Amino acid sequence: MLIEKQAEWLGVAQSVMENEAKAIQFAATHLDGNLSRAVEIILSHSGKVVVSGIGKSGHVAQKIAATLCSTGTPAVFLHAAEAVHGDLGVYTPGDPTILVSKSGSSEELIRLTPVLRQFRSALIAIVGNLESHLAHEADVVLDARIPREADPLGIVPTASAVVALALGDALAAALMMARQFTEQDFVRFHPAGQLGRNLYLRVGDVMHRFQDIAWVKPETSLKEVVIAMTQHPLGAACVVSEDYRLVGLITDGDVRRALQKYDDIRSLCARDIMTHNPIRITPDVTLGRAAEIMENRPSQISVLPVVEGEGGVCLGLIRLHDIYLGAR
Repeated sequence: MLIEKQAEWLGVAQSVMENEAKAIQFAATHLDGNLSRAVEIILSHSGKVVVSGIGKSGHVAQKIAATLCSTGTPAVFLHAAEAVHGDLGVYTPGDPTILVSKSGSSEELIRLTPVLRQFRSALIAIVGNLESHLAHEADVVLDARIPREADPLGIVPTASAVVALALGDALAAALMMARQFTEQDFVRFHPAGQLGRNLYLRVGDVMHRFQDIAWVKPETSLKEVVIAMTQHPLGAACVVSEDYRLVGLITDGDVRRALQKYDDIRSLCARDIMTHNPIRITPDVTLGRAAEIMENRPSQISVLPVVEGEGGVCLGLIRLHDIYLGAR
C-alpha cells in the first residue's frame, strides 16, 4: 500500500513539473513586440525600475527585482499594500513600474495605478488576464496566461508563478543583451558569492605551492611517497623530473589501489603506481573553468597539478575544495 502511494506522489510531482514546463512554452509562443517595448522603456530611463505585486505575485516580483539588479538594471521591490502608506517615497519621477498579477484585478495594484501616473511612471504589467483592469491600464502588457494551474486541484499558484518568473527572466535577459552586459559586469555585482569567485579568481590565486606540496621523483619508493603525502596532506603527490617538469601524479586513491593489487609493496616506487600524463591546468585559468574540468566527467577529479604552460614546470596543486573555499 505504501509503495502504491509513493508511486502516486511521484506521479503527481512529475505531472506538476511537466505542466509548469508546458505553461512556460505556451507563454514563450505569445511573446511579441511588447517585450521589446518594455526593454525600450527601461533603457530610456537612467534611474531604477520599481517592481510591485502582492501575495504570491509579490514574491515573484521580489525575485524579478533581484534578477534585474544582478544583471545591470537597478531595481527595487515595492509591496503593493505598503506603497500607499509611505513607501511611495522610493520613487523618483519617471521610474518605470513592473506590476505582477495573475488576475490583473488585485485591489492593491488597481488602487496604485492612478497614483503612479502622478510620478510619470510607465506601467509594464505581467498579467494572466488580458481583459483585466490592470492590463487595460498598463502601457505594456507581457502575456502571462496559462492553460491551467499545475497542481492537482488546478487552483494553487504554480504554473502562473513560474510563468511570471520566466517572463521576468526573459525581460532581464533581453536587457542584458541591450546593455551588452558582460561576465566582468556580473562579477562586479557578485564579488562575494561563488559565482563571482568562479569568474574573477584564477587557479593561481588559490592553488598550493612549493613547501605545501609532496614532491617526489619517479624512482622514489612507495614508502617515501606515503610519508611525503602524510607530511603534506593535500590528497596527492606531484611526480616530477630533476627540473621539476611534471611526470605523473599519485593520489590517495592510487596508493589504496596499489595496496589492493600487490601482495608485496616493498619494491614499488612512484612510477609503478602514478598516473602518467595526468590532466593538468595552468594558473591563469578561472576557478569556474577549473571546476568544470574536475567535475564534468564520468569520474570526478578532486585534485589537479598546476603547470606553467603546456609541458612546463610544475608549480603545485589545486583541489576542488580550494575552488569552493575561495581565496586562501
